[in-house]
Amino acid sequence: MKHRGRHRRRRRGAALRAALAGTALALTAAATIVSASQATVAEDPGALKPLTATADTTRLQLREHLVPRRSLDRLASAMGGTVGVADVLAASDHTLRRAADCGSNDRESLPVTPAATEAYCWDPTDTLTDDWRPASVTTSSEADDDGLWGANRVVLAGWTHSTTTGPAASRGLARVAVIDANDSAHPSYSWVLLTVPTEGGSDYRGLTSQISGMAWYGDRLLVTTAQGSADALYVYDLNRIQRASVLTDAVGRVSDGWSADGFRYVMPAVGSYRFTAGACSRTGAPCPSALSVDRGTAPDSLVLGEWTPAGSDRNARLWRYAFDDSPQRAGLLATDASGRVDAVEAYRTGASEIRGVLSYRPPGATGSEWYVGHLPGAMDGHGSLWRQDTRGADGTRCGSDASHRCWAEGTGSLSYAPDTGEVWSVTDRMLFSVPLRSIDASLG
Repeated sequence: MKHRGRHRRRRRGAALRAALAGTALALTAAATIVSASQATVAEDPGALKPLTATADTTRLQLREHLVPRRSLDRLASAMGGTVGVADVLAASDHTLRRAADCGSNDRESLPVTPAATEAYCWDPTDTLTDDWRPASVTTSSEADDDGLWGANRVVLAGWTHSTTTGPAASRGLARVAVIDANDSAHPSYSWVLLTVPTEGGSDYRGLTSQISGMAWYGDRLLVTTAQGSADALYVYDLNRIQRASVLTDAVGRVSDGWSADGFRYVMPAVGSYRFTAGACSRTGAPCPSALSVDRGTAPDSLVLGEWTPAGSDRNARLWRYAFDDSPQRAGLLATDASGRVDAVEAYRTGASEIRGVLSYRPPGATGSEWYVGHLPGAMDGHGSLWRQDTRGADGTRCGSDASHRCWAEGTGSLSYAPDTGEVWSVTDRMLFSVPLRSIDASLG
């Protein structure tokens, strides 16, 4: 495992004081005060506007591209076979620390309201520099309805390397922390590098992409890609993790084996989805920034949110695709005979800079409520979290001025665990969870 030189960011935003009381984080009253000037950058995004016109929905259409099985098998055979999630968990060599043992700079990034009930900072060897940063999270509760993967409770966190700093060989790469969450007091993790097979399965290259969104359903892990990429989503198979035999900065086949930028495990993509309208653009296909799984629809569905800059004259889109209900295609999206995937629901939202999205249908309700987490316009300080439907929006509130700037700082994706009622997310320093009922209670 690689070690980087030490460098810490200067933090801006509201100062928080966090202490651990049992498993809950209690925030002091002084920490909840956010200025009214901050609140102005987190305006009410308003009601969702359904998209039904053909001109709008066709821009959301995908086409599936699967890597031939023979190519995947060729690569796996050359690397000595595959391993599963349980094997990676058994080899965990990094430890998450509970919030009470984390630095104040780390804890300051957590939500003001509602407070996190579980929160962890990463192994110090992984935060020595800003080269690698976390942005996405998904859990075994999204993957399987019993909340477990085999006998294990698992959290996956996606990290992306900077494209401009750090060792040139690592720039733009994507990795996943496979976290053993069986013991909430002592979670541990190992790294898996995401790659893409090349040359008919004779080699692989690194996935050089911003994985701001990630969703785990069945055997498959779906991740977002960089803006402008021909591929909108990449698909991975959690049963096709492979061991690297050489720990060097190279990625792929080397003279004496297989390397994965210094990591011990590698996972090659098994497919991708591309917009039939072409690469994402301002006027055409969207640029997905957030993913999650909704197990409250029939069939289960993949929920997506689009990134748009603050002050944009174009509202972002929220939409969903149905998962295929065929056992032979578990974890893949439902396609027609030509391999095309159509959105089954789509909206416009007034929210901008979306970093997290989830959809939830309360028991007895006729429609879903959408939760959208987004950054402040200045890209520093705490963001906001809104619940939207076609009637309006409610945001979390905190402080004497009822600011909406209550959500996490530098927040990442959202992942709902139906079996526990928790919503998981990440900041650029912390992994945390909040009960959905606490989010609803904090909405004004």
